[in-house]
Amino acid sequence: MSFYWTGEIMDKLETRYVETGSYYVGETEPLILEAYLGTCVGVALYDPEANVGGLIHILLPEPVSPGSSFMPEKYAVNGMPLFIKALNEAGADPEKLRAYVAGGALVGPLEEQDLNLDIGGRTTEIVLKILKNEGISIEKIETGGFFSCRISLNMKNWECAVDPLGSDKLNGAEAFVAPSSKDISHTIENIQPIPQIALKILRTFVADDDFDFEEIANEVRKDQVISAKTLRLSNSAMFARKHQIDSLDHALVLLGKDLLIKLVIMAAVKDFFNQSSKGYSLCQGGLFQHAVGTASIAEQLAQYTEKAPPALAYTAGLLHDIGKVALDQYVASAFPLFYRELQVDGIKIVEIERKIFGTDHMAAGSLLAEKWFFPKVLADTIQHHHDPENSVENIQLVHIVYLADLLMSRFNPGLEVERLNTETLALRLENIGLSVPRFQDIVELIPNDVFNPSFAFEF
Repeated sequence: MSFYWTGEIMDKLETRYVETGSYYVGETEPLILEAYLGTCVGVALYDPEANVGGLIHILLPEPVSPGSSFMPEKYAVNGMPLFIKALNEAGADPEKLRAYVAGGALVGPLEEQDLNLDIGGRTTEIVLKILKNEGISIEKIETGGFFSCRISLNMKNWECAVDPLGSDKLNGAEAFVAPSSKDISHTIENIQPIPQIALKILRTFVADDDFDFEEIANEVRKDQVISAKTLRLSNSAMFARKHQIDSLDHALVLLGKDLLIKLVIMAAVKDFFNQSSKGYSLCQGGLFQHAVGTASIAEQLAQYTEKAPPALAYTAGLLHDIGKVALDQYVASAFPLFYRELQVDGIKIVEIERKIFGTDHMAAGSLLAEKWFFPKVLADTIQHHHDPENSVENIQLVHIVYLADLLMSRFNPGLEVERLNTETLALRLENIGLSVPRFQDIVELIPNDVFNPSFAFEF
């Protein structure tokens, strides 16, 4: 999806996120364009004399198959020429365009297969080659390395900046007092539970593929709040249809049974994640957005590999990080220490959690799953999504959720601070019938909507 803005000048300076696989081109206006980059590459181009500029957010170097280029902006070889053409058509002079290039990081912890894949490095090489061939002056390059970053372009004065993600949270922090195990237990005990109707649907949905939808619909109708949220989500941009959906029965006809059930669960779970105080998250609502993105990718991977029921994979992906809700307030107060050990020292997130809090989000999530009587297969996924080889219920499902979580952390790092390692990635891929050389094929399975930070908040 691409944008070209020539509307009236806005009164206030606004921020627009340029999602992966898209670009934005416009004339001078009080607007800041931003892209969060991990392995992805961001390119800001502007002509200060013609007062035209824009930003592109690139996912991969090139399509891996002929049928995968339906969204050409996702790829450097296709997207860059389209981006430059749009700038020229808006009035930019190619000889006066200036470029900032960022991203393409080997987001750690670093393993040998990262060097072998080098998706970000190959994307950067193509971008730089195209810029050179077009004769475009490169003002600054901040690519490679091991850290996620944010590139921003001020469309009012053409100032461009590249900053490490999360660095803005390091200023003005108060002294941190580590919580006791009693504090954490008290927090877990007092978390407002997921609504009973959602728990009932979860158990039915997971246990029986041939469930009675009418029975579930009757239960949903008893909860006016969940019903209303489900209908709002059904009518959202993410699931837009030509006709307004005004009832659950209408939603069933237009969306189908499985999709409607997913929306009911999503509507219920969103409020649970809203209890988060943005400790793990790098943007408002990041934990929930990450959860929905992981769920969407897990569903696609399950369909692609045929190693788990797609609906089950979606639900497991949606709930995999529920333990972070319990620890989130403590991460917020410990953020400078947490951030430095994670981003600078490269320590695994679960090791930092255990060091600072005496527990980790997998253990906290496991306690919540036990408290709410989650199905065993979901509880197992929550407990082992960082070490899927230790799963005791459905090892292939947990590997799928691990991989979906990894893809979100590598290619959409702006939602939360977590950095998953790729140790034993080859063995983990093998568990679901894949190989490291096919990793780029897997990246192409990522639904484009998961990169839009607002897609999960349309209700």
